[in-house]
Amino acid sequence: MDLRLASLTLCTLLVLLTSGPQPSIGQKVYTNTWAVHIEGGEEEADRIAEKHGFVNHGNVFGDYYHFRHRTVVKRSLSEHRGTHIRLHTEPQVMWAEQQVVKRRKKRDVYYEPTDPKFAQQWYLYNQDHLDLNVKDAWKQGVTGQGVVVSILDDGIEKNHPDLVQNYDPDASYDVNDGDPDPQPRYTQLNDNRHGTRCAGEVAAVADNDICGVGVAYNAKIGGVRMLDGEVTDVVEAQSLSLNPQHIDIYSASWGPEDDGKTVDGPAKLAKEAFQRGVIEGRGGRGSIFVWASGNGGRMKDSCNCDGYTNSIYTLSISSSTQNGNVPWYSEACSSTLASTYSSGGVNEKQIVTTDLRQKCTDSHTGTSASAPLAAGIIALALEANKNLTWRDMQHLVVRTSNPAHLTTNDWKINGVGRRVSHSYGYGLLDAGAIVALAKNWTNVGPQHKCVLSLVSEPRNIGSHLVINKTVDACTGMANFVSSLEHVQAQLTLSYNRRGNLAIYLISPQGTRSTLLPPRPHDYSSEGFNDWAFMTTHSWDEDPRGEWTLEIKNVAGTSDYGTLTQFTLVLYGTASGLSSSSMADSSQTADSSCKTYDLNQICTECNPASTCTRRAA
Repeated sequence: MDLRLASLTLCTLLVLLTSGPQPSIGQKVYTNTWAVHIEGGEEEADRIAEKHGFVNHGNVFGDYYHFRHRTVVKRSLSEHRGTHIRLHTEPQVMWAEQQVVKRRKKRDVYYEPTDPKFAQQWYLYNQDHLDLNVKDAWKQGVTGQGVVVSILDDGIEKNHPDLVQNYDPDASYDVNDGDPDPQPRYTQLNDNRHGTRCAGEVAAVADNDICGVGVAYNAKIGGVRMLDGEVTDVVEAQSLSLNPQHIDIYSASWGPEDDGKTVDGPAKLAKEAFQRGVIEGRGGRGSIFVWASGNGGRMKDSCNCDGYTNSIYTLSISSSTQNGNVPWYSEACSSTLASTYSSGGVNEKQIVTTDLRQKCTDSHTGTSASAPLAAGIIALALEANKNLTWRDMQHLVVRTSNPAHLTTNDWKINGVGRRVSHSYGYGLLDAGAIVALAKNWTNVGPQHKCVLSLVSEPRNIGSHLVINKTVDACTGMANFVSSLEHVQAQLTLSYNRRGNLAIYLISPQGTRSTLLPPRPHDYSSEGFNDWAFMTTHSWDEDPRGEWTLEIKNVAGTSDYGTLTQFTLVLYGTASGLSSSSMADSSQTADSSCKTYDLNQICTECNPASTCTRRAA
C-alpha cells in the first residue's frame, strides 16, 4: 500500500513538473525576458542588469537591450510586476516590457492528409526516404492547383467519391461511343477499372476520409474512354488531341503488344496529333504526354520497339519495386527518361488508389501505375511554373531525377557526368526537387534539329557491322546543335531473324546506348523500315565528333541482312551560341541549303531555292 502511495505521489509530481502553464485561447504567457530602453550605452545597461538580477543578452538596436532574469520562471500566466517596477526606479530606463509569447504560424499550405489510406502510400513519403519526395513538394505549397490532367484509358468513374470533387468534364470524352460521358462500362470481371485507378493516383481528393490521396490532390482530373472498343488511328488521334488548350497533361498507360516480337507505333494521324500537341497545345508551350514504358519484361521486350514510348514527344516512365529493384515486368530501353515506384515481388507493397464501383484498392500494379504518379508530379511542377514548355519539363526531369537506391547492373556515367540506366532512365522522380527547380527555371532555347545521312550505299550486316562517322552537328547553320536533348538513329535494314540483333549507338563523349537488345521471341524477317530508335542518354552532351553505330548478331548464327539507311537526327539547342560566333565559323554555310552531309556538301535544299543538290 505504501509503495502504491509513493508511486502515485511521484507520478503527480512528474505531471506538475512537466505540464507547465496551459494557457486558454487568447491568454498571455509571460517569459523571463524583458526588452529595455536604456540611455548611457552598453556599460550602463550591464550595470543595471547586474543590479537587478538580469543577464544582458545584448543590444537589439539603438538603445534597446534584451534582458533575461536569473530567477523568474521561463513561462508564467501572470506578469512579474515587482521586477518590472524595480527596473523603472533607474533614471536611465526609459521603457521596459516583459516579453510575452506570440502565436505565429508558417504561411505555407502544407498539412498532413488525414485520409485513412495515406499512411499506406509508402511511395509518396516514408521515414526511410525511399520515396518520390512528394511531401516536400506539398510543403512548398504546391498541390496541383490550376493544372488539368486527362487519363487516356478505358474510362473514369466520374462519380467516385474520391474523384468527384476534382472531376473535370472539359478534360473528358468517350471516344469509343462518341459522347461526352467517360463513365466505364461495368462488367462482372471489372475489366474497365484501369482508368479509374490511374486517375486516383493523380488527383484523389485529400482530407475526405476516403481511400488515400493523389500526388496532385488539388489538380483537375478527366478521362478519355478510348480503350474499350476498337482502337484505330482516328481513335488515338482524337484522344491525344482532346481540348489541348484546356488539358495540360495526358497520361497513357497503354501501347502495342508487349510480346517481345512486335514493332509498332503511332500511325499518320496519331503522329500528327503528337506534333500538333507539342507545337500548339497549352498556348504554344506544348501538351505534355506521359507514357508508361511497357510491361514486356518477362518476354524480353524492348520499349524502343514501341513507337509511343520511343517518341521524343512523350515523357517515358519506367518502374522500380519498393526495394529499389527492376520489376519482373519492366522493359529496358534508351528512350526511358525516368522512373517512379510500382509493384514488385510477393513481399513488396503495391499502389493505393481509387477503384471501380466507388471502392479503394491497395494493389494497383505495373508500369501502368508508374506513369500516373509521374503525371501527378509533373502537375506539381506545372503549378510551380505555368510557363514550362514540353521540353522544359523533360530537362527538369533529367536534372532532378534521383538514381540513388535503385539497383541494376547497367548504371553508367554519361558524357556530362550524370548516372543513367536503360532500366530507370535518370532515376526516380523527385517531386520536391523538380518543384524547387521549376520555380525559377529559365525556358530553354528553341529546338534545333540536325539531320545527317551517314550511309550512302548498302552495307552488309553479317554477324557484326560497325560504322564510325565524324559529324559537326550542322555547325555554321541555323539548325546547329551544341547541346543535345534527344538523339535518333533512323534505320532501314533487312535481316532474316530480327530478334538476334543487338544495336548500339556510341556518342562522341563515349556514352553507349543500347538502341535494341536481342529479343529471343522476335523471329521476324521484316527487319526495320525507317524506324527511329531514340536515346535520351546523351542529354546535354556536345554532339560534335565521332559517332559509332554497332550492329551485332548475338546468337552466333550465320544470319544475314543489309543496312540501307542510317540517318542520325540530333535534337537540342545551340546553347551559348551568339550570332557573331556563328559568323566566325570556319564553315561557310549556303543559306539556300537545308541539310548538309559530313563533308558539308548540300544534300537537301530549302523550298524555292536555287542550290544544287550534290551527293557525296
